[in-house]
Amino acid sequence: MAGLYLGLLCVSLMGTVLLDHRNKLALFDDPRRTVIAIVASVAFFVGWDMAGVANGVFFKGESDLLVGWDISTEIPIEEMLFLTLLSHTAILAWRFLERRR
Repeated sequence: MAGLYLGLLCVSLMGTVLLDHRNKLALFDDPRRTVIAIVASVAFFVGWDMAGVANGVFFKGESDLLVGWDISTEIPIEEMLFLTLLSHTAILAWRFLERRR
C-alpha cells in the first residue's frame, strides 16, 4: 500500500493537466503565468505547513499509504503534489468561471 496516495495524486494531477489541455484554461493558455502562480502558491503553503509544524499544530502521523520520504520534518513528499494539485485545480476553476462570465 506504500505509495498509493502518491500514485493517486499523480493520476489526479494528470487529470487536471488533461482537462487544462483540452480546454486551454491555464497552463496551455498562458504557461508562464500559470507556472508562476502554482510555484508561488505551493511555496506559500509549504511555508504555512512549516510554521504549523514548528508550532506543533501540524504533524504527519503514521500511514501505510505514504512512501516515507519527507521534504522536511513532518512534511511528506506527497504534500508537494497535493499542493500543486490544489493550486492547479483552483486556477482551472477560476479560469473556467472567468470564461463563463
